[in-house]
Amino acid sequence: MIRLDGHHPIPEPLRGGVIALGNFDGFHAGHQAVVGRAVRHARDEGRPAIVATFDPHPVRFFKPDVAPFRLTTLDQRQELFAAAGADAMLVLPFDAALAATSAEDFITALLLGRYGAAGVVTGADFTFGKGRGGDVVTLADHARRLGFFTEMVAPVDDSEEVVSSSRIREALRSGDCDTAARLLTRPFTVRNVVQHGDKNGRLLGFPTANLDMGQYLRPRYGIYAVTGRLPDGRILKGAANLGIRPSFDPPKELLEPHFFDFAGDLYGQEIDVAFHAFIRPEAKYDGMDALMAQIARDCEQAKALLADI
Repeated sequence: MIRLDGHHPIPEPLRGGVIALGNFDGFHAGHQAVVGRAVRHARDEGRPAIVATFDPHPVRFFKPDVAPFRLTTLDQRQELFAAAGADAMLVLPFDAALAATSAEDFITALLLGRYGAAGVVTGADFTFGKGRGGDVVTLADHARRLGFFTEMVAPVDDSEEVVSSSRIREALRSGDCDTAARLLTRPFTVRNVVQHGDKNGRLLGFPTANLDMGQYLRPRYGIYAVTGRLPDGRILKGAANLGIRPSFDPPKELLEPHFFDFAGDLYGQEIDVAFHAFIRPEAKYDGMDALMAQIARDCEQAKALLADI
């Protein structure tokens, strides 16, 4: 899949495409409905299907000190968009210039002029332009006057309420992996490069792959049943500690998965760690023997939780 920089006009072969427009962080069931509709329009009309996403997230631009909240990286989104049938990902850099662009200019100068859109598909609550001055009604009005088509996709409901990134974040912050996975349609997954750590896990007999959480949302600190995906495609089962490791000094936040029956070297490799179930909160133990015994119990519980995966 092609990644396009929103600062520049898109290549001629991709002009006249159908653009799915939104933040799409997490690419949950509601986002999938928007992109799916854009892809179907594009296929029916023989046009390119393009997914436009903002980076950084507008919240990060307006509130640079806000705590990490992302559910996916750009690379993850690109893979998800490709799997959904899109031909290209258009990254709209959310900077001061974009923040100051009026809703009308966003449509005429960017969507139609720079990107050559023939159609635009959004969710019902999508807003755009300076001060959020544009919405789906604005898009529809301009579409009638300027000759492109637009479609608003209704929110997707589950058994409780509308599927949203906010609900997913709330579920993860409480350790509710099942709800997060249901709304995302897959487990919440952290991707990063394995770094060298303090080797505490190795000394305890449970070597870990240490990952920085970066700009990802922090799920509830504690122990999780996880799976890991290696660069060669292998899937490993394991148990992971996410938190500040209260039994060790100094405190240092890490995601530390221990993969069962694996003894390879992962340093410097980019891996995925998927959160399947919360086992318990972090705790401080009096002595290494007590800690080792608890880790062994955690691993057995994780194996049981992952038995059907």
